[in-house]
Amino acid sequence: MTTLIWIAAALVVIGVYLSWTAGRLDRLHSRIDAARAALDAQLLRRASVAQELGTAGVLDPAASMVLYQAAHAARQAEEEHREVAESELSQALRAVFAEAQQADVVRGAPGGEESLEELTQAVRRVPMARRFHNDAVRAARALRRHRKVRWFRLAGHAPFPMAFEMDDEPPAVLGDRTGH
Repeated sequence: MTTLIWIAAALVVIGVYLSWTAGRLDRLHSRIDAARAALDAQLLRRASVAQELGTAGVLDPAASMVLYQAAHAARQAEEEHREVAESELSQALRAVFAEAQQADVVRGAPGGEESLEELTQAVRRVPMARRFHNDAVRAARALRRHRKVRWFRLAGHAPFPMAFEMDDEPPAVLGDRTGH
């Protein structure tokens, strides 16, 4: 009889541990979803501001076209092509704002200072949001690699989390904290 009690106690402890692990994994998946939503919001904000700047008429026509097309492609990209489209927007921003004079031209236009500040903030927030998302993905992947999670299928039917890899290097002019 004592053996049965010990076996039952061990099964309860194992069940509680597995339940705690499943809850932890669920919280990580929720954190990934929240971080992905924040990343999507920052990417959309960056693309929207870049698209507005591309249509504002303050840049030269070639720069406006490059910026507008890259921003439009980033906003319209399907999920499987999103990383590439966002990387191309980063490259377009670096190409357009390769020279500090371009930023000065935008600043000199009516409403340009505010537009450039908004773009600068958006460009700075994207790497942070991507880092938060990828950190959550890394933590969930580490937990999902454990044998106990695989053997007891604690992840359920949740898809394996994927990191969001893109070129998010800001233009030097916009990455400068002083703005000059």
